[in-house]
Amino acid sequence: MKGITIQEMKLGDSASVTKTVTETDVYLFAGITGDLNPAHVNQVEAEKGMFGQRIAHGMLSAGFVSAVLGMYLPGPGTIYMSQELKFTKPVLIGDTVTATATVVEMVPEKNRVKLETVCTNQRGETVLKGFAMVMPPKA
Repeated sequence: MKGITIQEMKLGDSASVTKTVTETDVYLFAGITGDLNPAHVNQVEAEKGMFGQRIAHGMLSAGFVSAVLGMYLPGPGTIYMSQELKFTKPVLIGDTVTATATVVEMVPEKNRVKLETVCTNQRGETVLKGFAMVMPPKA
């Protein structure tokens, strides 16, 4: 399986993945990363916080961006070089998140592609936005 080369891309190309965030996802992410912040794993403590309930880790949503880049655009063989992120709303357990990456700049001589990265919830609200720089696979 091989991804899309820079020669096969054009400005405006985009791809998305959609995932409903489950309680299991949050606990697995907490266990894998070691981020056991009560905002994510302790209902009683989370209810005292600013969102009044448990929220998913912001980096879990960022991981959905990684899935788009690594599997669809550019896809397998892509090297993820950098990511600029802004978390704009919390993701709640049960939310369905759609991560979309759109090509906004290409530098063929360096084999670099800049993509706008956005995650939205089922209500169409932006929960994450930013930009990624990747090195797509070579021909």
